[in-house]
Amino acid sequence: MSDPVRCTIDVEVRYVETDQMGVVHHSNYLAWFELARTALCRQGGRGYHQIEQDGHWLMVTGAQLRYRGGARYGDVVQVECWIDDLKSRTLTFAYRVRRGEELLVSGATDHVWVEAGTKRLCRIPEALRPHFERMAGRPAEPVAQKQA
Repeated sequence: MSDPVRCTIDVEVRYVETDQMGVVHHSNYLAWFELARTALCRQGGRGYHQIEQDGHWLMVTGAQLRYRGGARYGDVVQVECWIDDLKSRTLTFAYRVRRGEELLVSGATDHVWVEAGTKRLCRIPEALRPHFERMAGRPAEPVAQKQA
């Protein structure tokens, strides 16, 4: 097993994202996590839009954030994302938000695979499994061929 693929995006803090104290409101970090997560999936070869077009959703089932410092209006922060845990029906993305070398926030989001048409939980779609295994740092298992 190798290290997971990581994706880092830059986010410039907008005034609307700050609170009365001039610090980024805590809810905005989750939106930044989503930006980094969708960029990671796109970098891994299958963007969220394509996943949804193929009839699947990655439903968020949990979110954890740990605040160590605050970003302010005008700061440019780096949001890093990677797959921390991958199972047949669930996965966890991990995140770090930094301003330069300073760690501001760390966190994770938990997800389950859902068939969009039935809205039922499902296993990771076979066509997506190699993409996500590669991003998680695992050697991708061959996709099983259906017998005629």
